[in-house]
Amino acid sequence: MKQPAPFRRHAIADDLRSQISNGRLKAGERLPSEARLAAHYAVSTPTLRNALALLQGEGLVEKIHGSGNFVRHPLRRTTYIGGGHTPSALAPTEEALHTTVRATNLRAHGQLTALLKVSPRSPLTEFLYLTHEGKTPHSLARIYVPRDLAPADVPEGLLTARLPDQRLPLAVVQESVSTRLPTPGEATTLRISPTLAILSITRVATDTAGRVVEAALLALPGDRADAVFTTHHTTEARRAER
Repeated sequence: MKQPAPFRRHAIADDLRSQISNGRLKAGERLPSEARLAAHYAVSTPTLRNALALLQGEGLVEKIHGSGNFVRHPLRRTTYIGGGHTPSALAPTEEALHTTVRATNLRAHGQLTALLKVSPRSPLTEFLYLTHEGKTPHSLARIYVPRDLAPADVPEGLLTARLPDQRLPLAVVQESVSTRLPTPGEATTLRISPTLAILSITRVATDTAGRVVEAALLALPGDRADAVFTTHHTTEARRAER
């Protein structure tokens, strides 16, 4: 009895996944053409493409326009440290990762007015952090601060060095975490499949005077990022919980 297409695409994905894990298909290797794979598995081209989409969504295979499908080199995993207020908030364990920073002056609009609690068109500075592993984009962070809190000596455009932490006295760092599919812009910038889920983190930092001093929007592809949140319970806090 012939299996329905949904079962066949999962069976194909399982077989290719197994070949990748046991080394029969090696990182960087080009897969046979979609037509040859479809003929090999005796399925239609749409069913074969659906199977490849599953592997693309897992970060195991990448499709390069005009070249074909390739087994992806495994990317280094990074860990987002919850409660931090450094621009990247990523554990600094991998020397292979490097970051470029681009500064842009803009006016508050849409979601930014609510996050930063400012009036529409209030002056802001955006710091776009794009982390790479080699030549491959790894993760993306957009940091927004009120213009008067941005370093005075930072010009607009691509910065050659990582910005130092501001280390403002913070009272509250609120983080919202979700998983979602990337926007078209994020998929293009990070060169990932639009079906690969990302870890989306929105972090808002407030100072001791109650002013929002930073809003950060982070996009961390799920095939290369983890998140760790740690709560420290003081003696006073434990007493309050009783």
